Amino acid sequence: MKVAIVGSGMVGSTAGFALVMRNVVSDLVLIDLNHARARAEAEDIAHAVPFAGSTVVRAGDYADIAGAAVVILACGVSQRPGETRPELLGRNAEVFRAVIGQVMAVAPDAILLVASNPVDTITQVSTRLSGLPPGRVIGSGTILDTARFRWLIGRHLGIAPGSVHGYVLGEHGDSEVLAWSNVRAGSVPLTAFAAQIGAPLTQDVRDRIDLGVRRAAYTIIEGKGATWYGIGAGLARIVQAIGRDEQAVLSVSIVEPDALGVPDVALSLPRLVGAQGVTATLWPDLDAGETEALRHSAEVLKAMADSVPL
Repeated sequence: MKVAIVGSGMVGSTAGFALVMRNVVSDLVLIDLNHARARAEAEDIAHAVPFAGSTVVRAGDYADIAGAAVVILACGVSQRPGETRPELLGRNAEVFRAVIGQVMAVAPDAILLVASNPVDTITQVSTRLSGLPPGRVIGSGTILDTARFRWLIGRHLGIAPGSVHGYVLGEHGDSEVLAWSNVRAGSVPLTAFAAQIGAPLTQDVRDRIDLGVRRAAYTIIEGKGATWYGIGAGLARIVQAIGRDEQAVLSVSIVEPDALGVPDVALSLPRLVGAQGVTATLWPDLDAGETEALRHSAEVLKAMADSVPL
């Protein structure tokens, strides 16, 4: 499978490295306005290929995207001092208008995988600009938040994060919803599992995990300026599900026609991801508080998307 990455900064290049180490793509093309950066990252990643597989890694331009099954969009502009979020979104919308136009001209059948923040709104903008069905424009959404949630629960319980089954829903951001009510450890409800092994899930524990999920990015940014390893791995996981047609259940963002009464809004829910992109959405059973929080998150995202001039 051929994959292209537009944007060779830390997120794009780390996603490329993770794809090589997973050995899930045959051809990887890195594109960036800074051609020297793209060449340098491609060569650096290529030097890891002998340790993992046989992926062909190269820098290129938009013509080299032709034939790609997935195009990861990790491009965009940074926020200027004093700039409002709608202003930033407006500038990024123009960037994505140019990028998506060039991508679709050479790879109209590709699935677009959006990594740029704010990812839900950029996913909605990308869906509008591309004209593709929602299931073929996928935002990384809360795949990283979900990983953080599972990791923190697993650490409390002393079990592997892969044995924790639970999701963060809604916005990849401040209004996200940790769906505590349906978390399972193995096949056992979380509270029952915690009680059985003598690691009670007290309110204090819940609060610490909640804060750990919500503040993780801020903590990392304070220490090193940005996050890239976790999201790079998350993007590679999504690409693997597409390339191998796994029909894997992943918490990713696409435009939902109706989210608890909020129309036409991109947000994260558990979704089936395979070769055709997202093929189904799974609505988890939530308690009343979680349902209302998810509705609020959808409203926040809808307002943000409607503020973007296109």
